[in-house]
Amino acid sequence: MAVDTRSSVPFQDEEMREVAESARRIESNVASVILGKDDVIRTSVVTLLAGGHLLVEDYPGVGKTLLAKSLARSVSCRYARVQFTPDLLPSDVTGVGVFNQKTGEFEFRPGPIFANIVLADEINRASPKTQASLLECMEERQATIDGTTHAIAAPFMVIATQNPIEYEGTYPLPEAQLDRFMMRLTLGYPDAAAEETVLYEQTSRDPLAELEPVVDAAQVLTMQRAVTRVRCVPELHRYVVAILAATREARDVYLGASTRAGIALVRAAKALALLRGRDFVVPQDIKDLATKVLGHRMILSSDARVHGQSEQAVVDRLIGGVPVPGA
Repeated sequence: MAVDTRSSVPFQDEEMREVAESARRIESNVASVILGKDDVIRTSVVTLLAGGHLLVEDYPGVGKTLLAKSLARSVSCRYARVQFTPDLLPSDVTGVGVFNQKTGEFEFRPGPIFANIVLADEINRASPKTQASLLECMEERQATIDGTTHAIAAPFMVIATQNPIEYEGTYPLPEAQLDRFMMRLTLGYPDAAAEETVLYEQTSRDPLAELEPVVDAAQVLTMQRAVTRVRCVPELHRYVVAILAATREARDVYLGASTRAGIALVRAAKALALLRGRDFVVPQDIKDLATKVLGHRMILSSDARVHGQSEQAVVDRLIGGVPVPGA
């Protein structure tokens, strides 16, 4: 059966049309603060709709934290920010049991992780022990403290920022931690026109303070449920499996993409299809997101690194060698 590759068709479902419009309002809202980065903003919204977590990696001062705050402010729900530092403890993130002298019992005081959108700022400046405190939270949407498991209310999204691992005073995230993030992106420097506008706006007013929510937590949950209803035919599932296999068999890749990476790629592709005005996935949706979803989950061989290859270049090359369904 040939795969439908049409760019867009009218939604057959009114709810899905409304969800797509709500997602575009979020994009527009964030774009009023983050200028000239439409692709980065769309990637962030796709991650939110797909129920994933986002890792933003770039040098200081390019707007990583501002992007996370803008996305959080566009959604009317509980928001928390954690500044990761070398002396931050796991209990500072997840919470701690405090003894109540009146009742004679320990009471749980939840940490900032018990919010809907959590900004983990400069996550690679904290110790590996503190970084690991996020593993259960991000994967299972719960935290176990003193033997008791506490559920984290949905929707739940962690937006982590980090400086490049070569930067001084950082602790590289281990593979298991990186695998919890649906996508990794970089902002880069804005073009000259956008940078000039940023200089004017940031020195004459505070665009972030003027930002108003455009959706609430209940609407986000509705949007996430709508994404699961976007159709992805078996041929495209096999296409994703073939891409995963290519990363594992490549000579210049030491560690290929996991099954979790494939799940994340399909979920993200469904969200992107919805934003593009479709209730079905096409191969281009998968190709456009593959580098962002797979790149940080792969470890290149030492020979590939010596020759200056990047994860992005390797993923792009591998995808080019995988036959596209329906082509």
